[in-house]
Amino acid sequence: MPPIAPSSLNLAGRRVLVVGMARSGRAAAALCVREGAAVTCTDLRTELDPVPGCRMALGAHDREDFLRAELIVLSPGVPSTQPDLAAAVRAGVPVVGELALAAERIRAPLVAVTGTNGKSTVTHFTGQLLAGAGSRCFVGGNIGRPLCEALEGGTWDHVVAEISSYQLEWPGALAPAAGVVLNLTPDHLGRHGTMACYGDTKCRIFDNMAPGAAAILPFRDPLLVDLAGQRGGRRLWIGAHPGVILDGETVLWDAGDGRRAQVSLAGMKVPGAHNRWNAAVATLLALEVGADPARLHPEGLAALAHRMEVVGAVDGVTWINDSKATNVAAALTGLSGLGRPALALLGGDGKDGEDYGALAAALEGSPGVICFGRSGPTIAAALASLRPRLVPGLEAAMVLARRIARPGDAVVLSPACASFDEFDDFEHRGDVFRALVREMA
Repeated sequence: MPPIAPSSLNLAGRRVLVVGMARSGRAAAALCVREGAAVTCTDLRTELDPVPGCRMALGAHDREDFLRAELIVLSPGVPSTQPDLAAAVRAGVPVVGELALAAERIRAPLVAVTGTNGKSTVTHFTGQLLAGAGSRCFVGGNIGRPLCEALEGGTWDHVVAEISSYQLEWPGALAPAAGVVLNLTPDHLGRHGTMACYGDTKCRIFDNMAPGAAAILPFRDPLLVDLAGQRGGRRLWIGAHPGVILDGETVLWDAGDGRRAQVSLAGMKVPGAHNRWNAAVATLLALEVGADPARLHPEGLAALAHRMEVVGAVDGVTWINDSKATNVAAALTGLSGLGRPALALLGGDGKDGEDYGALAAALEGSPGVICFGRSGPTIAAALASLRPRLVPGLEAAMVLARRIARPGDAVVLSPACASFDEFDDFEHRGDVFRALVREMA
């Protein structure tokens, strides 16, 4: 684990280098300028708008910028192995991630959500529950708005942040009031190397937590339990007490200190058994940061775009956008949790080492399996017993699905792959899916 950077709270007059100028980097640079730092922004791209008050070093990195800096702020896409960054670390230059830079300044209770799958939905649900209970709530981090934007004005009662493993490589003094590692399945191993290293990075979310803060893990996950070890916080469980249990449509919360509550999920419209658990975890997080159980209304939760999002019905066929399912584990969760067989659209730019055959059990009885994109042939071979059909791309898959599907069926885009063979990202893929469904209607 990299050393925790010295406090970044006093930036006035300090030389700060911000590396990576996507949205999070720009927000971090603007924050540093507001606090009086002398900021240099560096990115390998050349066609970028300037950040007011910053020196822009574009097209190539200058190692001297790294070595002269008194603080380096990293965007999550920059790996710790980047040579100029590694040289600066060896020279003793402190490094902090954009999210951690913001977290150190936030005074509202911070809810932090990580894990391989489900973290965007749990973050989204938690923000909705807190807002519905009357909280002025900022939701961001790895989802939507960079956390630095929470400091651009306004006062928050709660801040809810999705946090990726990349953001936890440089966690700074991140200290959530409540934090959860939802699960751990193979992903991002090209960057982290091993499951143990990947899981250890996720568990850094607990490192600086106060003894009474809620540090939440899935019950009976031996690797995560071992990796969390004696890290900070008060241990709570998903699926056991102290923590949260889901009994039918009722969330049972027991904090282990005498606080207990029951919250009903009856009437919740977001499909999928897994989303009942996502709502249960969001309820646990909201309760742990002080929400009144009587003011929590999970029946009003709305799905996040591209996560088991019901786009609409055409000729009696329901079309569901689960474009965010960019690995097998996420697709398996969505398809299994739907509660009925679905015509599945699988494909895109697959990740090395994925076992697409693991989807077979969830697809038994399906009215059809259609594979598309760069990894379509690989997926079709792994699911040969289901007699999948193979087409070039998403639009062709949807045309074929419309021809196959019958009234009462559901067609689910749960691709189990990244999207970069055909689209900019999973949002772009989901947007195209949504637009094509609307054209059908």
